[in-house]
Parts: sequence; C-alpha cells; structure tokens
Amino acid sequence: MKGSEILSHVDHTLLKPTATWEQIQSLCQEAIDYNTASICIPASYVAPVHKKYGEKINICTVIGFPLGYDSKEAKIKAAEQSILDGAKEVDMVINITDAKNGAFEKITKEISAIKKAVGNNVLKVIIETCYLTEQEKIQLCRCVTDAKADFIKTSTGFGPGGATHEDIKLFRDNIGPAVKIKAAGGIRTIEDMKQYINEGCARIGASAAVGLLKDRLEEDV
Repeated sequence: MKGSEILSHVDHTLLKPTATWEQIQSLCQEAIDYNTASICIPASYVAPVHKKYGEKINICTVIGFPLGYDSKEAKIKAAEQSILDGAKEVDMVINITDAKNGAFEKITKEISAIKKAVGNNVLKVIIETCYLTEQEKIQLCRCVTDAKADFIKTSTGFGPGGATHEDIKLFRDNIGPAVKIKAAGGIRTIEDMKQYINEGCARIGASAAVGLLKDRLEEDV
C-alpha cells in the first residue's frame, strides 16, 4: 500500500481547543498538497476555511463533541449551521447516557433527525467505544444502520481510549451493508493505519498521518 493511498482514507484532523487560525491554514494546505479525504476541524473554523479555500478542500466538522449530551435540537441546529457554513461532512457524538440507559430507540431517532438535517452530505456517528459494553456496541451498530447514517466511528480521541481492531471486527459483523467505518483515536503509526484500512475502514481519523507519510507518497509502506 502506497503512502498516497493511505492518505486518501485520512480525515486530516485538528480539534485541539487551542488550535489557532495559522495552524488550521497549515492543516488545510497539507490536505490539499497530499490529497487527504478531508480536514476535520472545529465548527467555528468551517466558515472561514470555506471562504478562503472554497471547493479545494472537503470540510468535515464535529457536533455534540466530545461528550455527546447536547439536546437533539441543539445538535440538529449545529448540523444545519455547519452545512450552511460549508461543511460537507459532519461527525456527531451520540448521547452516551442514552446508551447507558438502554434508550436505543431514542438514539436512532436522534441520528435519523441529524441525517435529515445534513441531507445528501455525509454523517458519521461517533459512539465512543471506550465507554461501552460489547452488547451496547452491537445495539449502536443497529441504531446507526436503522437511522441510515453514512458511517459509524469509534471514538472522539478525547475519551480514555480510542480505536481498536477488535471493535472494527465487531462493527463489520453488526452494521448494515450501506454503513461505512471510520477508526479514530490513538492511531499514530503507519502499520496501524494500514491494518485498519485492510480491515475495512473507509476512513481514518488522524492528526499524525501527513507527517508520517508526506515523504513516502509513492513508496510501498
């Protein structure tokens, strides 16, 4: 697998609360130079990035992030505003307390409402696997499938744990055929990125990928 192929799966990410406009612009230029799948940035930066770069860049942002317990109505408004500002992809965090309370029908309805808000744009659903039991993860695979979201995503990267290969297998075994997988959180090596892609991940959320691969675009890595 060539470095450029790996980068084509990467959502080049900067979600630190201290991220400056200078750092965001650097991220954008790297995404353009190295053809990453998207950039994933805070919602407050979506409009200025879209104004400066237009269609040169695929903008992803996050809502309900990182804890997920905003109201459904707040998440819907945030999703709608993000699309108006120029995002083409939205990564939402489920209400993890609903999962812990067994309120999976409520979660399905929330995801479905946010998918309606983003329309033909891409919705990725972060279930934050580090807080969940195996049975809760399986139930959430069903929620994401039934709500017709585009992706299920492992993690925010802000919790106590990130993506694992075991969770990717569990996702594969339990999501519907139309749902894709994004692995995120703690992915810092080329070997890990390759393995996640080979296991069926259509996207990788990573901040380190460009730094690791920018000088190895045409190499087999």
